[in-house]
Amino acid sequence: MRRLGRSDIRVSPIGLGCMQFSGGGLAGLAIRTIGQNTVDRIVEVALDAGITWFDTAEMYGRGRSERALAAALRAAGREPGDVVVATKWLPTGRFAGNIPRTVGHRLRALDPYPIDLYQIHEPFSSLSSMPAQLRAMARVLRAGKIRAVGVSNVGGRRLRAAHRVLRDEGIELAANQLQINLVHRAIEDNGVLDAARELGISLIAYSPLAGGLLTGRYHDAPDEVAALRPGRRYTSRGAFSAAGLARTRPLITELRAIADRHHATPGQVALSWLIRYYGDTVVAIPGASKPRHATEAAGAMDVRLTADELARLDQLSRPAVR
Repeated sequence: MRRLGRSDIRVSPIGLGCMQFSGGGLAGLAIRTIGQNTVDRIVEVALDAGITWFDTAEMYGRGRSERALAAALRAAGREPGDVVVATKWLPTGRFAGNIPRTVGHRLRALDPYPIDLYQIHEPFSSLSSMPAQLRAMARVLRAGKIRAVGVSNVGGRRLRAAHRVLRDEGIELAANQLQINLVHRAIEDNGVLDAARELGISLIAYSPLAGGLLTGRYHDAPDEVAALRPGRRYTSRGAFSAAGLARTRPLITELRAIADRHHATPGQVALSWLIRYYGDTVVAIPGASKPRHATEAAGAMDVRLTADELARLDQLSRPAVR
């Protein structure tokens, strides 16, 4: 278990991202959504495999993901407080005052489960500044509606500024959620990793398998790239092109070799690298559209890579970093 920032929240190094639970909407441009029966089963096997926390958002189907998660946790017999739930407030087109006005909507969507971590989903809004949003989050926390505050997709300079705003309110910034994986390592160069380590902020890695690239599936069957959702192809920065697949092939070959030694899968090795290479600073939230995906993701916590294996993957991934 790892402490989330300097809060009193402890989570498993691998959590579960719940965008797939949205039932359509904008998320459907990037992923195939699933029905409630499948959601129930995914959550059940994730819990059984040792995952202790779930990350969702208002934006995921206008609360449908939150409601689906809550229904699945109820079906699994989990009581409030048994698991950690993180969700997000969307700032687009909103004033900061919307945060205290609408937190009740989020709590009703997640009923009966409390909000442990409440995150600002994006760093930009045309109607309010991030400091104003953070101060509104602080009011919600002091009112007992949430346990910790996080941000998302914030660079190093803004992360330090966000930390200062909350520190002035007597609150520690718990987390920054952003894309981190073997081929997306911007945190090492943009000041995010240094700031997180210095200030005691957790980094929550979304897309930890680079949209499935690091499983090796598309290197075996490049024709499957055509079946990818438009949103995933758009955000992949060319990773699924012929040139992109060629560039990452040496990394995939090594992931497979290491996986064979550990009786694991390439995806599990990629996740294990992510939660170990950066120490306790990084936790990951892979998604799952099938129960076996959740079981496999949780299994990454049991894959103990050697120092040489961590270094080898570090070396091979650098030419492939986007």
